[in-house]
Amino acid sequence: MNASDRNAEERLALVTWAWVESSQVSHDLPPVVPGAPAQPRFAWLQPLRHWLDQIEVNSPEFAHRLCRLIPAQCPFERTVKLFGRTLFHIPPLCKLNPVYDEVVALRFRALCYLADSCGEDISQYC
Repeated sequence: MNASDRNAEERLALVTWAWVESSQVSHDLPPVVPGAPAQPRFAWLQPLRHWLDQIEVNSPEFAHRLCRLIPAQCPFERTVKLFGRTLFHIPPLCKLNPVYDEVVALRFRALCYLADSCGEDISQYC
């Protein structure tokens, strides 16, 4: 590879699956990475996420109620079988929930409160 080929390669940049000249690329915007999640323009769920993160677990009754209401595994995941043969599998759909991480973190805080502060056995919730 000669110097002119290297210079030509240096002038090219990969931007959203297309090769363009580097002079056409805007450098004031962050680079677009294929496969990376897009940043929302307005985070309309942010107040709900913040509220869920701010919930404090400070009573055993509340912690037990949270552990019973929030399942440990996705309840939608299923394997449909007929006569011992698998027809199809429904993957866990909980990850599609936009506040999934906050709800799971709330359940974890409740479990930690029961185990650490109250000294209770939490094996019934696992």
